[in-house]
Parts: sequence; structure tokens; C-alpha cells
Amino acid sequence: MLFPVLNPSTPCFFCFWLTSILVIFSHHGYGYNTGSTASAADHKYSIVIGAIIDANSRKGKEETTAMKIAIEKFNNNSNNHKLSLIFRNFTGELYQAALTAEELIKEKKVQVIMGMDTWQQAALAAEIGNHAQVPVFSLAASASVQSSRQIGRPTLIQMGSNVSEQISCISAIVHSYNWRRVIAIYEDDAYGGNAEMLTLLSEALRRVGSEMEYHLSLTPISSVVSDPREAVRQQLLKLLSTQSRVFIVLQSSIPMATHLFQEARRMDFMGKDSAWIITDSISSFLDSMDTSVIPYMEGALGIKSYYSNSSSSFLEFSTQFQKKFKSENPEEDNAHPGIHALRAYDSIAVITRALERLGSDDTISPKMLLKNILSGSFSGLSGKIKFDGGNLRNSNSLPFRIVNIVGKVYTELDFWTQDLENPFTREADEKNNGRNTTRTMNGTVIWPGYLKRVPKGWEMPTDAKPLKIGIPANTSFDHFVKVDEAQIDQEKKYTGFCIDIFREVLRILEQNYSVPYEFHPVVGTYDELVDCVYNKTYDAVVGDVTILASRSKKVEFTMPYAESGLVIVQETPEEPHKAWMFLKPFTTKMWVVTGALLVYTMFIVWVVEYRSNNPAFRGPWKSQLGTALWFTFSSLFFAHRETIRSNITRVVIVVWLFVVFVLTSSYTASLSSMLTVRRLEPNVTDVAWLKATKSVVGCDGDSFVKKYLENVSKFDRADIRNVSSEYLYPEEFQSGNISAAFLELPYAKVFINQFCKNYTATQLLNRYGGLGFAFQKGSPLAADVSEAILIISENGTLKAIEDKWFPRSAECSSSDTDELSLRNFWALYLICGATSTLCLLLFFLCLLIDFNRHQASTSDANPSTDGNVWMKTVQLLRFFHNGPTEISNERLSNLSPRSTGDEWISPWLSTGTPSDATEYPEVTFDVPEPPQISLSPATTTHT
Repeated sequence: MLFPVLNPSTPCFFCFWLTSILVIFSHHGYGYNTGSTASAADHKYSIVIGAIIDANSRKGKEETTAMKIAIEKFNNNSNNHKLSLIFRNFTGELYQAALTAEELIKEKKVQVIMGMDTWQQAALAAEIGNHAQVPVFSLAASASVQSSRQIGRPTLIQMGSNVSEQISCISAIVHSYNWRRVIAIYEDDAYGGNAEMLTLLSEALRRVGSEMEYHLSLTPISSVVSDPREAVRQQLLKLLSTQSRVFIVLQSSIPMATHLFQEARRMDFMGKDSAWIITDSISSFLDSMDTSVIPYMEGALGIKSYYSNSSSSFLEFSTQFQKKFKSENPEEDNAHPGIHALRAYDSIAVITRALERLGSDDTISPKMLLKNILSGSFSGLSGKIKFDGGNLRNSNSLPFRIVNIVGKVYTELDFWTQDLENPFTREADEKNNGRNTTRTMNGTVIWPGYLKRVPKGWEMPTDAKPLKIGIPANTSFDHFVKVDEAQIDQEKKYTGFCIDIFREVLRILEQNYSVPYEFHPVVGTYDELVDCVYNKTYDAVVGDVTILASRSKKVEFTMPYAESGLVIVQETPEEPHKAWMFLKPFTTKMWVVTGALLVYTMFIVWVVEYRSNNPAFRGPWKSQLGTALWFTFSSLFFAHRETIRSNITRVVIVVWLFVVFVLTSSYTASLSSMLTVRRLEPNVTDVAWLKATKSVVGCDGDSFVKKYLENVSKFDRADIRNVSSEYLYPEEFQSGNISAAFLELPYAKVFINQFCKNYTATQLLNRYGGLGFAFQKGSPLAADVSEAILIISENGTLKAIEDKWFPRSAECSSSDTDELSLRNFWALYLICGATSTLCLLLFFLCLLIDFNRHQASTSDANPSTDGNVWMKTVQLLRFFHNGPTEISNERLSNLSPRSTGDEWISPWLSTGTPSDATEYPEVTFDVPEPPQISLSPATTTHT
């Protein structure tokens, strides 16, 4: 929030500047006194200093005493110059500062003006000083971040600290304790002087992620005639409607601060979980304040300007100051000098050092004096004195002390400097801070109410004022939040997934602090529920609220406890070609390759076993083909019974049976899965198809989905149907009222889990922030609840709650199985094919070797054997057909069946010369008749 410095439309603005202009013009023609007041007796050049102070205030009393000590010391030691001091007591209106400065310059011929309690008074006096070329020393804190030269006041010299530095310190403290919202309190000066401080504070807080919730302006104590305490109480009543309990007192007089803290304590604004920060305008007087007032401030943090109180120069000055101050102000109990006294003393020291550099010249021009004043650089009682554009450049590495008011005294906690990236010296820990932050003070803080942990800075719930939590009264999916008005027990009246998570989170928070709460069912949309938190009707919302960007601008969400997105739910179509379901486990290529491998294996088995004279693979060609096919197919079910003679065949069969085992197991598993879970094929293409076909879609009208469909997806309002309950969706689908339903991901999971056989969901259309709880902006509970959600997520509690409310259906637990393709078994097929091929090659190699041996033996007996290639081939085939050895008729008659005339004989094998017949005698098979067996009742005879 930004605040203007002065509003040109206000009467104060015109009054202020009209007075300034009149005073400036009235000084036209004024010159500078060049020394006509010099004393002829001592030949010292006299410099008259005019002091505009409030002599009745503690600050004015300290400044008066300090200036007198400094001037007395200089006059006693200087041989060339003499200082004289003229006081003017100023307690009137702002424009009186200009009139007083005019009177001092015109009538008293002062060469330097100093004092002023506020920056506005000093700025107005500087306007007079600019025209008369008179340096003006301001002892008030500057409210401008620009130098005096930059704002058009070259004669204004700033001796006080800059308010922006204190505000930077305040923002560092707020950030170190993770306070998200603060309340600024200040005593109004009636001239808009606090507006720039509020602007600086607002910007500083924004840089650290905090904000100003409210700023309270207190009527000036001088304007309150009757009862100032009652006036303060009436102003504090305005804070009862705020949630923040971090109070920053930017500017206040000591009497106003006294009434403020007394009433704040009576109204419980200084109770537990509250924090107070006071600036230098109050903390600088803690050493001199009435001890009966300080206990009202107990627990507050204060910012004090740093100065060394152990140096010899300070100790010497302190001794002189206390002696003189007591004699001049016997009514004051405490005579110790504060920062205001040190700055007043250093202001005189700046002038005396400038005069010493000028020497004994009787002629001192205003520009020369001002130049020497601004060029001064030395270590004063208040710190390093060096000017930059008229402002005091504080090069001290420790400009502010952070103090904690305890009882009737205060303790120093730490130092702060804006030159360091981390202004405080110690990392925060859980014991001191409650949760990890950036940096915190080194000392132990005594907080208001003697709280042992860092206050939340928020109005925390109590038994008398519990946390008001809004929950959706009517949800479309009651597994998340369900309100049963018939129940009296609160545990049974409010149930659901979200409610259980919140209660589990509170169990974790109760380890540090208690959170009394009460649920309030709200009938309305989720956006209206969020608005109830935004307008502070409720403190929080617990329920299935989706985290959206538009909602995050109004409330502060916790860490999501469930993911969220938008999906389309639709009916599952009947699966076509159900009669051919048994073919679906394998792809077409898979079936073709499997069949080819089967035929290839059958061929190799027949070739090798035929050569081995296996009677099971010989006989008529029809019988051989049937036997080979039967053997190969029966091996698919491990039902083959034929005898295998060749070891080569055994190798081929072993590899083939392994392939068969893998294929049958995979086929059985895939087919079983397909028969158990129906394949889900969407019948809705996408959102564009639904809009093009003017299809009616359903959604929960209380959620954001309806607005999303209208504003983002551009559905016609007539094509959107409100479905208020999860149990109404099947009815809407079956009646044809809707073609698809748009559901958030958590709801879609619940719905599909119940109706998995009839409905399916598409992939996510959009992702959102998830489901979370909503709190008011700046609430510290949001961060604590987020941390607790992470804890229950990591320890498995969140998963247990999810399984409790959303158990997996047994019939929906299986997943879809894709068809098995050649890609899944190519290595197995390659091994089987390669092994069979190698065995076939090995067989042919052995066959050729045997054939060559046989040829060699027959060529010795019949050298005239024909060597024609064709004949060689025919001879090889005959050799393959007849077997590896000649077998006698007796043995063959016992092994081979009787020739039936249907025996297959190759034409190649039946064609040849007589020599061929001699070389390869024909083998015949004579099978004898079976013996006759006669049976009689008495005996059995074998013939």
C-alpha cells in the first residue's frame, strides 16, 4: 500500500505552503552578519547559534544541557572564536517553526539554527535558512531517503538517523520471525509527516514477503484535552476486527506511548502470540523513562541507535552531563544522557571544528562556513560524523541495537546493520523459533505473556473464541466431506477424507499449541466458500477445495494433500469381435511366424527321423505327412508319443519344447487377463468433438468446472448439465442426458473405482494446484498446517486415510494387457530357428560323409560307375531313402509292415540301370502271418 506525502486537496497543504511562501518573500534582501558582534575586549569572532527546542520535554532538556556543555568547553579552549546560544521554546503549530526561525535570523542575527523535534519542522525552517544562507541543523530523524541537496535544501544538515534505516531493521525482524502481516501505529502530527514512513514501511515489508494489514493513527497528545487514555482506547477498538497481532509503533511521544501500552495491555493486545516493536522515538528514552511505565511494555522489542558508552570521552561527558542536568532539572529522576544529548553535543562539535579549520579570519562567509561544516569528519559521541549531501552518513558497522524490555529494565539482544546480507548473527532453530526461518536475534527473547516460543503474530484461537472453519454442506462426492445433521457427536456428524486429514493435522499441531475449532456447514459454491474466508466471515475452509490462481489472490492455501486435474469420464463401449477373442493375445505377425516355425521344425524332424529308419516316420506318404503333422502339433501340448531315434532330432525337439512352453504360458496369461478386464476404448474423441457435435456434458455446478467449460472451453451454457451427486451420473449416462462428464481427478478416481466396468476416464486435460485447505492471508496456521501435511504424507498416514475412504475394488484392480507381439519373443524364435538350422546342416554333413564312404566302397567293386551329377543326386536320394545300412529280411520283417501296394516310391528312385540294381539291392518287407491260436474250455494249444 502506498501513501502520498501530502494531498494537495487538503487544507493543511495550502496552509503549510502559503505560510512558507509568505515567510520566504518577507526575507528578501536579508544579508549575513559578517562579525559586527565581535567582542572588542577579547578580539574573538562571535558565532550566534539559535536553538529551537521543546524545553518542557525530556528530549529538549537533554539537548539544552548537552549544547551548553559543548559551548562552554569550546569557549574555554578557543582563542579566536566564541559561541553564544539563544534558545527558543517551541511547542506550537508547524508554521511557528518558520516564524521562530525568521525571528532568530532577522532580530537575533544568528548564524546557525539547530533543534526541531520533527522532520517537517526542520524542513520548513530550512526554507528560511536557504534564503538567508544560514545552516540549519536538524536533530530529528529524517523521513526522506533523499539527501538535503537532492530535495532542494542545501543548508539543511541532518544529524539524526534516517527513518528508512529503522524501517529496514523492522522489516528484517519481521522477516526473521516469518510474520506475514503487521499493524503500524503512529501518533499523527496533523501535517501528513507520517505518510512517507508508512510508504517506506509498506515497501520494506513487501520486499520480505509481508504486508501491512492496518495502520492506526493516534490523535496527537497535545490535541487531546479531556481524557487521552479514553481517546487511545477508542482507537484501539478498531484493531479488534484485525487478525494480525504484530504491532509496530513507528512514531510516538513518551506520554502517548505510556497511554498506548497501558490500554493495550488492558485490552489484551499484549497477550500471548502478540509481538510489539518500538522505534528509536520511544526506545531512546528507556533509560530516562519513569520506571512505573516500563512494565507495561514488557515483552516488546526496541530499536536503539548504537553508541559506545565505555569510551573515555563519553564517560567524561556523562559525568558533566549528570551534574549539570540534575542541577537544572531536579524533577527528573534519571540524569543519564541519551542519544539525543549526544547528537546535540556533536552538532556543536561540528560547528566548532569548522571554525577551527577557518582559523582567525574575521570575515567568514556563509558558503565557507557551510562548506567546512559539510567537509567535517570525526568520531563523535553518537558515532562517526561524516556528511553526504547534507545527510549524516553512518559508517558505523553496528548502527542499531535490538533490545528487549523485561520488567523495569531492558536487555540487549543483538545488533543490526544494513551493510550485512544477514543482519542478525545466529541461525534460527526450532527451540527458539518454532519453525526454520532465515536469521533471528542472538539473545533469548522474553515475549509478551512469557510465551516460550516465538509468537505467531496472529490472533490465535482460544476456547472462548475457537477457529471458525467453513466446510461445504452439500458435496457431490460425499467421500470427501459429509455432514450428517442427525448425529450429535461431532466426530460422527462431520466425516470424510478431508475431515480426517484435518483432524490428523491438528494432532501434530497440538504438540506445540492447541487449536480449538468449530465447523460451520456452508451451502453454496466453492468460490462463495473461499469468499467467506476472504471477507473474514470464517477463519479457514476445510474441504475438497481446488487451489486456483484466482482463489490464491484472496486466501492463503496450504500444501496440497491430493493432486487435481480435469478429465473426461465416458461410457465404455461393447468390445467388437468377441468370438475371436482367443486370437487377440498374439498379433498377426506373431501367429504367422509361430506357424512357420512349427512347419520348419516338422520338416526337420521328418527328414532326420526318416533317414534314421524310424518306422513311425516311414510308410505311405499320407501316413508320413500325418505323423509329422501330428507329432509337431501334439508337442504344443506335450502329448507326443512317437519314438525319437536320432540325437539331432532330440536337440531340435528340446529347443522347440522350450519355445512351446514359453508361448503357451504367455498365451494363457494374456488371454486370462483379457477375459477378466475388458479393454477400454474411448468413444469420445476430445473436447473439440464434443463441441462440434453439440453433445451435452455433465459436471458439478458448485465447483469451478462449470465456469471453466463456459469461459475456457467455450461450451454453450445449454450444453452443460449440472449433476449434483456422484450417484446420479450413471442414470444420466443411461438415459442419454449426457454424453460425457467433466470431473476433477480425485472425483474421477472415486467414480471409476465404483463403476470401472461401465465407464472410463481419459488422460488429464489440465493440471491444477491440487486440493488444499484455505486460510486468511497472512495466517501463520497455513504454514504450520502445510508442514503437518508433509509429515503425515511422509510417515504414511495420508496413504492410510486414502485407503480407508477410497478402497480399491477387487474387480477393478486388474490392469489392461496389450497383445503379445513378435517384438517380445524375437530372441526366442531366433534361438529356436538357428538351432534347428544348425542341426539340419549337421545332418546333411553326416549324410554326405556316409554317402561318400559308400560310394568309395562300391567304386572298388564296380569301377565303371557313372559320375554324372544327375545320377549322383539320384544316388544320394536313394541312399537317403534306403537308410544308413542294409538290414536282413528277417529283421526287416519284424520291423516293417507288409507292403500294401500304396507304398510311396519316388520315380527318381525307381529309375536306373541294371548296374544300379546290383549296386543297390532292393529291400523287400515280408511279414509272416500271425500264428493261429485256438482256445478250448479245457486246454490251450499253441501251433
